[in-house]
Amino acid sequence: MQEKENIQRILEGTLKEIKREDSIRLKELSNKTIHTASISQDPDNIAIAVIIYSLSKIIERVDYRKKPGWDKFYNGIVMEIQHSIDSIKKNDETHLRIHIEGLRKRIGGATGKLKKYIQDVLFKAKINKASRIYEHGISMEKTARLLGITMWDLANYAGQTGIGDVRLGRTMNVKDRIRLAMELFK
Repeated sequence: MQEKENIQRILEGTLKEIKREDSIRLKELSNKTIHTASISQDPDNIAIAVIIYSLSKIIERVDYRKKPGWDKFYNGIVMEIQHSIDSIKKNDETHLRIHIEGLRKRIGGATGKLKKYIQDVLFKAKINKASRIYEHGISMEKTARLLGITMWDLANYAGQTGIGDVRLGRTMNVKDRIRLAMELFK
């Protein structure tokens, strides 16, 4: 587990935004986490980024809250996040990992019709976050392995988003730079 203070801050923010039902802020927290995860390639950061993104997608769907099992699902998620924060404060990595896994299981383990919807969200969240890690320059194979998805799924998604088509920055040649400088000082 790397950057415990960052993970604590992210989880505290996640808890706050879940209670406020702010899916946009949750996505922002997930994106910040995935940036850190891309640099450190820490599986715990990656898992947290996927969980937060999944929660943002679930929270933005107001109709999910009307499905049977929502209250149990929601309360379980809030409880696991709080236990995760408490584990970080106690410097207890073992229990932190248990609660992160508990979050993943709760997201994947909803019941009834809610389960079908949420499992789909979780799968898509893994692919989305994998594409963001890949975008940061980590190999497709390593990214797929870190997130437990197939390279095929990642390649298919990355191909649809155009991630591989991003043009790298190019510098201007000397003549163009001089011309631009001359125009600026006219």
